[in-house]
Amino acid sequence: MASMTAHGVLDPRQRAWLRAAAKPGDPALQLAGVWLIVDVLAAIGFAGGLARALALLPQGLAASAPWLVLAAVSLASRGLLSGLSARAGARAAAEIKAQARRQAVGALIDRAPDDGRSAGERMTAAVEGVEALDGYFARFAPARFAAVVAPLLAIAAVAFASPVSAGILLATLPPFVVGMALAGLAAADASRKQFQALARLSGLFLDRVRALPLILAFQAEEAQSGRLARSADNLAERTISVLRIAFLSTGVMEFFAALSVALVAVYCGFNLLGLLPFPVPETLDLQRAFFALALAPEVYAPMRRLAAAYHDRQLAEAAVPALSEPVSVTRPTAKAVLATAPAIRFEAVRVVYPDTDRPVFDGFDLDLPAGSFTALTGASGAGKSTLLHLLLHLAPLTDGEVLVDDRPMAEVGDLAPMIAWVGQTPLIAAGTLADNIALARRNATRAEIAEVAERVGLTGALAARPDGLDAWIDERGGGLSGGERRRLALARALLKPAPILLLDEPTANLDPEAAERLLPVIAEAARGRTTLAATHSEALAALADRRVRL
Repeated sequence: MASMTAHGVLDPRQRAWLRAAAKPGDPALQLAGVWLIVDVLAAIGFAGGLARALALLPQGLAASAPWLVLAAVSLASRGLLSGLSARAGARAAAEIKAQARRQAVGALIDRAPDDGRSAGERMTAAVEGVEALDGYFARFAPARFAAVVAPLLAIAAVAFASPVSAGILLATLPPFVVGMALAGLAAADASRKQFQALARLSGLFLDRVRALPLILAFQAEEAQSGRLARSADNLAERTISVLRIAFLSTGVMEFFAALSVALVAVYCGFNLLGLLPFPVPETLDLQRAFFALALAPEVYAPMRRLAAAYHDRQLAEAAVPALSEPVSVTRPTAKAVLATAPAIRFEAVRVVYPDTDRPVFDGFDLDLPAGSFTALTGASGAGKSTLLHLLLHLAPLTDGEVLVDDRPMAEVGDLAPMIAWVGQTPLIAAGTLADNIALARRNATRAEIAEVAERVGLTGALAARPDGLDAWIDERGGGLSGGERRRLALARALLKPAPILLLDEPTANLDPEAAERLLPVIAEAARGRTTLAATHSEALAALADRRVRL
């Protein structure tokens, strides 16, 4: 993970990332803070109405009634303002988390495999790390915005009634802020260590699940269970440590707030009774004393709200290093859109994967004329899929050149948006059948989806389901046969207006009859596109304009 300073404070790059992450929700964040500031004005109205009503009570209830109404309206509006602030903060946090999650998942997909973190740690950053931002933006950021202005507004209001009481409140603010800062520094380091422990435990658990057959084969269940238990205990201890500091900091804040209010209460009481042992430049009456005393807790309410949300800040800042790490992205951005099927040429291509010394290809040449259908055949491991992956930027081009319409692929940019892909194991997402087909083109109409479903021969699957295209399928594709899954992938290829079609063993593991029924659909999908198919099927290779054996 990216480093933090000795006390767990974010470095400038991480703080810049946090500020940049807040941009999608900036208007809602500011609105949430404004509602909290307006809440202080409502508190002033409540204290003023109550104090005035108390002063006029000897003249009868009729004289006090308007002021009691003001106090009641102010009190009701405080609840409304708190709700508005919470709603605006939640909306801002949702927008920010959605953007951060898209970036984190994109980085997870495109990240180089040698970034030093396990898959579990990277997944924890994308899931738990993004979720840790919720409290920071929903509660802490609005509270921090309000805490700068709201206490001073309340103190200014108190100063109109009792300058000495305002001076007491102003003098007790610095210890409150210092105590909160010291507790925050202690909590930051504990939160960072707790998040790191969570990431390590997630990575360890995922790695052990992957290695479960080996663990069982070598009878290492007990040793690995013990290691997982120790890691879980370590995480629990660190979590308790974070909570202990959080409770301690809350206690410190409450102590200073109670002490300040008590000082104001003692001063107002002794001033009313004329028992102050030292001279003061004011003499309070009941109305002014009651107003100052009623408003004194409101001076610390924004600070206490900030202190209560301070733990949310520590959780977010503990997660930021994992979210803000530089990403080694191998996929370039798209720079051009191909309107027609392009000619593709591999020139002296050399491919060497990072974990091997032996090249998959060395000096490989291949021409794919525009609109042609080329079948790649050969033994498993000959490099058929690697050529497809080169066009998707999923394989490293160590040397040589891949030209698209006589332009280097690096100049053309990311080809993925211009490629329709049909693989051995089509992706199935939890949702309706129509939703799964529309993954290829989100803005496709219902009629277009129904048309491609019929063209690829999914009518049987639709007829067997009462809901047709609205039939729900889980992420495992429950209820879809192997042939139906391939047809779904071909429906996506037909739906996507892509000039390039890549097929990776589209008929593998299917019975001969099912594979035979797919061939006309594949031929239709390839029409008018530059098509490259990796296959062991002689029947599929026979559809191609030419065959290249690797």
